[in-house]
Amino acid sequence: MKFAKVTERLDGLGSEKWAVHIEGKRRANQGEDVIFLSIGEPDAPPPAAILDEANRQMHAGRIRYAEGRGEANVRRSLSRLYTRQTGRAIHEDQFIYLPGTQTALYAAMMTVVDLGDEVLMADPYYATYEGVIAAAGGIPKPIKVDPDHGFHLKAADLEKHITPRSRVLLMNTPSNPTGAVFTRAEIEKIGKVCEKHDLWIISDEVYATLTYGNHVFASPFDVPELEKRTIVVSSISKSHAMPGFRCGWIAASSAFCDRCIPVTETMLFGSQPFLEDAMAFALDTHFPELDAMKANYEKRARALVKALEGSKKVSARMPEGGMFVMVDVRKTGLSGEDFAWRLLKEENVVTMPGESFGAGGAGHLRIALTVGVDEITEASKRIVKLAERV
Repeated sequence: MKFAKVTERLDGLGSEKWAVHIEGKRRANQGEDVIFLSIGEPDAPPPAAILDEANRQMHAGRIRYAEGRGEANVRRSLSRLYTRQTGRAIHEDQFIYLPGTQTALYAAMMTVVDLGDEVLMADPYYATYEGVIAAAGGIPKPIKVDPDHGFHLKAADLEKHITPRSRVLLMNTPSNPTGAVFTRAEIEKIGKVCEKHDLWIISDEVYATLTYGNHVFASPFDVPELEKRTIVVSSISKSHAMPGFRCGWIAASSAFCDRCIPVTETMLFGSQPFLEDAMAFALDTHFPELDAMKANYEKRARALVKALEGSKKVSARMPEGGMFVMVDVRKTGLSGEDFAWRLLKEENVVTMPGESFGAGGAGHLRIALTVGVDEITEASKRIVKLAERV
């Protein structure tokens, strides 16, 4: 039997990148005591009031078909959010509600990428990016960024990699896996390059609420001149600790949304109204629990960095945002892949190899800040112990 070409393009771009995590799960299911630092799933519960709102709306009958573009109330909430963020009027017709950032990213790619188009992105990059680009027929074009300079993409480096086939810059700020947060000045310089070469900017902003220290979130969508070419994809999975709700969106120009809607309607037509109601409530309400969650991520990151300070073989920098830390294991002489496997087998700690996030992640581990300070500290001791033994 013959399969579609898309299956060939996606070969090797699926669960293989999570092999260490999958093996860790198998060991845990067999009763082994394993510390998991691999998946970016918030360990904090979502605010109870959001769950109550979802339950109330479900029992109130909000279980029928929803608008394909998203219910009016959730688009109004998004309009208020982005009007506050950008300081200019962002209208309801500039949003599409979708089940999670990944779905939004897929829809965005399918709307602007044709067969053979290049999609540029900083390397390291999130593990699903290659697959979603390939699914649309695009060609991923990684631009390696320097770990010793905070993994920040420079406008000049972007311009060097642009060819006549370049169509899109895929940006992620705060970054998964690196924790890099683009400044407004960096975004404006990158934006000028995108304007010059007529590139779309797809901006993955799922970690927008999680920045640390003096770092402030900025988006290309905030820059008036970049609004028409920027497509934001995001969700409340990380910001409100609700990954299982699959509540996400696209924010873009109304012209883009009009062209994207037929694409999204081939995948699904509307979502669960009671979940959209819950998201609208979440976006319109401040929750102290989420402030505490963010503070905990920062505390855990600082504990990890401090625990590695005495080692001559491994090191880490405080992330500027997000919920991950990149641990540099290059001085051990092992790849991130080899170190991660040995860390699991010899020390019962599950991490993600840096190579799962592109060649730019080589010689690193990605650590998820999803366990408490005590476990983070214990895992860090085991990382140092393995590094010194190597």
